[in-house]
Amino acid sequence: MNQTQLELGHPHDTTGREIACGEQPQQRLESFGAAALSDTELVALILQTGLATREVLDVSSRLIAEAGSLHGFASWQPVDFARLKGIGRVKARQLAALVEIARRMMKPVTDEPILMNRPELIAEYFRPIIQGLEIEKFWVACLNRKNRLKKLVEVTSGTATSALAHPREVFRAAIREGATAVVCVHNHPSGDPAPSAADLQVTRQLREASKAVDIDLLDHVIVGRAGADPTGQGWYSFRASGLL
Repeated sequence: MNQTQLELGHPHDTTGREIACGEQPQQRLESFGAAALSDTELVALILQTGLATREVLDVSSRLIAEAGSLHGFASWQPVDFARLKGIGRVKARQLAALVEIARRMMKPVTDEPILMNRPELIAEYFRPIIQGLEIEKFWVACLNRKNRLKKLVEVTSGTATSALAHPREVFRAAIREGATAVVCVHNHPSGDPAPSAADLQVTRQLREASKAVDIDLLDHVIVGRAGADPTGQGWYSFRASGLL
């Protein structure tokens, strides 16, 4: 990078300095496409309403510095964005919604319904869904006779310290969707998928309820992160552990 580039700011620089050749992010987007924009410029385009270009780039740069990277936004809620001076409640909500849209866009999409007959397949499907979540969520995957996904239903969404689901809610969703089997899945925000006493208890309840309604509980899988899992897998399967 030469001296001129350092003074003007390199097009891919994420520090929020003035954009090369005095171009605004809007102009660069129109000229070169979104892929050519830096992280700071992309965020600036979302924040631009009511702010001058130089000011919005500064706010965007400070926002990314606070998060560490764009990836850092994955766990942010509106209150996290709103802590930064220059971002009001409306923009904070918009940014949080954008993060959630990005998370959902990462969900695998295939022409063939997802096969959920092995815990590693289940964990792979859920990794982009749980990315950055700091609360515990519980899903029931409603399956057809070939153990392929018919409908994924989010049953509960708790806090970092509370959880899980009542069997009534799980099998109500399964009956509504005409499922012949279900897989229950929840995440551990800590990343360690080892089951808690509450996880063991709810799994026993789900096992008994599945017999009562004649819908097979194929598995209950806890999804975490491989780096936080002593086994290195990043998931725990009650079926594989012999508890179902």
